[in-house]
Amino acid sequence: MNDSGQIRVTERSAKQGGRGDKGGSKQGGSKQNGGRRRAALGNPLLWIAPFVLLVVLGWALLSSISGYRAIDTSEGLALLQDQPETIESITVIDGTQRVELDLTQDYTKQPRQEGESARDLGRRVQFTYTEAQAGQVNRLVQAADPSGGYNSVVPTTTWWSSLLQLVLPMVVFIGFMWWLIGRMSGDRSGALGFGRSKAKVGSKEMPDVTFDDVAGEDEAVEELEEIREFLSEPQKFQAVGAKIPKGVLLYGPPGTGKTLLARAVAGEAGVPFFSMSGSEFVEMFVGVGASRVRDLFEQAKANAPAIIFVDEIDAVGRHRGSGMGGGHDEREQTLNQLLVEMDGFDATTNVILIAATNRPDVLDPALLRPGRFDRQVSVEAPDMAGRAAILRVHAKGKPMTRDVDLDQVAKRTPGFTGADLANVLNEAALLTARSNAQLIDNRALDEAIDRVIAGPQKRTRVMNDHEKAVTAYHEAGHALCAAASAYSDPVTKVTILPRGKALGYTMVMPADDKYSTTRNELLDQLVYAMGGRAAEEIVFRDPTTGASNDIEKATATARKMVTDYGMTRSVGAVRLGTTENETVLGLNATSRDFSEDVAATVDAEVRALMDAAHREAWEILVRNRHVLEDLATQLLEKETLLEKDLEQIFAPVIKQPRRPLWQSDDALVLGEDVTGTFTAAAQAPDRHAAKAAAQLTQAQGPDAAEPAEAAPAATGAQPAPGPDAVGPDSADAPQDAGGASPDADRQEEWRQW
Repeated sequence: MNDSGQIRVTERSAKQGGRGDKGGSKQGGSKQNGGRRRAALGNPLLWIAPFVLLVVLGWALLSSISGYRAIDTSEGLALLQDQPETIESITVIDGTQRVELDLTQDYTKQPRQEGESARDLGRRVQFTYTEAQAGQVNRLVQAADPSGGYNSVVPTTTWWSSLLQLVLPMVVFIGFMWWLIGRMSGDRSGALGFGRSKAKVGSKEMPDVTFDDVAGEDEAVEELEEIREFLSEPQKFQAVGAKIPKGVLLYGPPGTGKTLLARAVAGEAGVPFFSMSGSEFVEMFVGVGASRVRDLFEQAKANAPAIIFVDEIDAVGRHRGSGMGGGHDEREQTLNQLLVEMDGFDATTNVILIAATNRPDVLDPALLRPGRFDRQVSVEAPDMAGRAAILRVHAKGKPMTRDVDLDQVAKRTPGFTGADLANVLNEAALLTARSNAQLIDNRALDEAIDRVIAGPQKRTRVMNDHEKAVTAYHEAGHALCAAASAYSDPVTKVTILPRGKALGYTMVMPADDKYSTTRNELLDQLVYAMGGRAAEEIVFRDPTTGASNDIEKATATARKMVTDYGMTRSVGAVRLGTTENETVLGLNATSRDFSEDVAATVDAEVRALMDAAHREAWEILVRNRHVLEDLATQLLEKETLLEKDLEQIFAPVIKQPRRPLWQSDDALVLGEDVTGTFTAAAQAPDRHAAKAAAQLTQAQGPDAAEPAEAAPAATGAQPAPGPDAVGPDSADAPQDAGGASPDADRQEEWRQW
């Protein structure tokens, strides 16, 4: 059933071709910067790279400081050939093909180009030669015959130096690879750390989130309070033999504060908090998910007492066998490992697993059995008092004018979650800052609520006069049908300002929180949903595509009335079209478990409900045509009408009479003799039916035997309705002496539906 406690917005959509948690812990900036500096200084690469660079530079420097200055080969050969008397000794080094000359006087290198000056290279010089020049060099050396003689040197290496040259590079390479692999596998974000858990750890030193930061979820807080007590005082429970739940499942719509509640438990208990998303377990490599599950639980046990929080657990906890991978699906292996780890919890481990999901219906039954997720806590959208409390929490630090009433804001936001309310106040603060104001006022809050519901206003979308008139009558039709209906919620706002995808919208808001919807209320929703289309037909005789969204929503409601809610006679109280939990290729498979004849009956019932709603909307608008014209004129003039303005406009509205009592079967008689039915059942061999008949006869008293004579026929009084009836207000429908309604034809028509 649709949540009737939410705001209902009927909008005229624009279509092509027509009209279509507070929470979390933060560290200070100085601590973060200090941690980054320490991590950077601890990086071995920062020490290894400079060391290698110094070794290379030192080797090059030592090689250059051999005592001999290099000269050109031509200059060396000229010394040997033309100035042998200046040479004291000669050393020829084979292998490197180098000749070292010790001179009797300093050698001056002459400049080759203009602007260069002569350089004194000292008495020790050397030059190199090629293999082709080896014979020439040998002849010149022998011919020079220096006084100190000459010598030929052949470089030789020892066995240990050869071994060192062979082994040392291998040792350096193996050592570097060993360090690199250890680095990558030790770091959880490294290339080989895919098997390690990526859980984010919140320590005791971080700013804590407590239950004081949680508002609007008193029942959930009470359920989690003893979890906190067990983590902080486990002896209290162990003394009486109590076992704390191994797992707590938080389920509910998105934005209701499931993650905030888990952080609040850890903050209250002052224990480490390991948070991880369900999607982070599974990677492309086989076995990674199971490895990460093991590593996560090992970390938590090493830091016990601790809390493990897995957000969106349905990513790994879906019903097994629902995918295409069979029994070896990686997600199923991850789930199996999670089940094993939860079974391995010791009663004294002091590690609690808290998981959150908004799809509890798709979770594997083995995950939800007692001994794993023992406790399941529903986290729903808050009621009016809860919304007011949440608004006060998020209003801290936001200056507001004195006339702002957060209770009224809570009243105007039924169905909003905590995240929605936080978004409303944030949008109001942004709008206030945009207008260069200092205080948040009611205007900013109104605009923020509209932005959250229908999107930002489209100021650049300019409509011509005809389109504006069509939109005004369209929205006036919605509002007038809602105001004239007997079971509809009050209309609080009507506007023709384009916002989001809508060219205008009508806001119908319940006065209080509602948790169920009656059949008559659903019928009225169909009526005012078709009010916009009916107004276009009455005034312009040319409907537009602006009612497409209204027709879509109304058709969905009518179909649910037939297939889900059992609110038609021909189909009855039967649910048709079960949605399976199995998932194939990521889509929910819906099987049609009824025949073609029943499908045709369903379509006929949906069409009958839609046609009846359209006719009733037409009747309301024709009967209140003067109000329709007045409302449309006011909309064209002011563009937006609020509840106070609408009360004055709707004062002369002729409201629809209440519908008669409805029952799904004519054989079910209200307020008449039903004793005979139970008497016949008592004569059957079923002893349970006989006992029930006897109890009913005793409860009805001695006058129950002739109820027809006891009921005054002339008064036309209606008996109390049953659970599927309209309610006590149905007795207010005018009746004549014969029990007939003034609108007998119309009521009989509704009875047939």
